[in-house]
Amino acid sequence: MRKLFVLFAAAAALTTAACNTVAGVGEDTTAAGQAVTGAANEAKGN
Repeated sequence: MRKLFVLFAAAAALTTAACNTVAGVGEDTTAAGQAVTGAANEAKGN
């Protein structure tokens, strides 16, 4: 359980460091959503 918490804390710290502003978080989320949509469309054959 402790290892999981440490891993989660490290991931949260890296995520926070990667996007310093709320706008940055929004841009990262948008990019991730577009990547998932693109992958789904490719898998579906569109």
